[in-house]
Amino acid sequence: MPTLELIDLEGGYGDTQVLRGVNIHVDRGEIVVIIGPNGAGKSTAIKSVFGLLNITGGEIRLDGEILTNTPPEKVVRKGVCYVPQTANIFPSLTVEENLEMGAYVREGDFQPRLAEVMDLFPPLLEKRNQTAGTLSGGQRQMVAMGKALMLEPRILLLDEPTAGLSPKFRGEIFSIVKTIHATGTPILIVEQNAKQALSIADRGYVMVDGRTVHTGSGMELLEDPKVGEMFLGGGVSNGDAEAASSTPGHIPAQEGSAAP
Repeated sequence: MPTLELIDLEGGYGDTQVLRGVNIHVDRGEIVVIIGPNGAGKSTAIKSVFGLLNITGGEIRLDGEILTNTPPEKVVRKGVCYVPQTANIFPSLTVEENLEMGAYVREGDFQPRLAEVMDLFPPLLEKRNQTAGTLSGGQRQMVAMGKALMLEPRILLLDEPTAGLSPKFRGEIFSIVKTIHATGTPILIVEQNAKQALSIADRGYVMVDGRTVHTGSGMELLEDPKVGEMFLGGGVSNGDAEAASSTPGHIPAQEGSAAP
């Protein structure tokens, strides 16, 4: 049974429909990446799991339990942790205080878990008493991810974790994602740096116009010429995943999208 399933999902904000038939699943221990052009509904799909929009059709399931339209405060308690792209830390609090805030619904002593999370993010250990707002962009992202991990989530949702970061910090973030994955935590990522993300993914999905139009293993999508032309900045044979970023292009009508 998949850890997370989005089945024929439809929904949006108010009267604006964004999702028009999204089918995604994340199995236990998987890294799954969603790529696609800007405005495709990628971030909205992740937000739907966390109860941040109104679902009008389809279902969301967590280990078989229906999660559709569950409020965020209840989603967290069920073990789903979401790291948004922005506004994801408390800048006036120290690194350690931020991580402690991530444990607010835990019961019992969270200090052992705090030590485990610090071990995952060595740069934060030496800065544990520094205010989070004074950190670099990459280190702030580490704080946000560490805060989410304090709850030992059943699944971790990451929305554009490398947005705005230098190639060096992008590499560090993806390395940390692999380390988290090695602990057994399933991860669903929305990412514009598609080459690098797919290179660490078990599977990937391509979203266009609110729909999932293509799926495959991370390597299959990296080697797919059509996916490469549309989203990976051309050919992928040079293997330059380190500094690559997604370059959205024209989406042919036969891909199942409406004309822009």
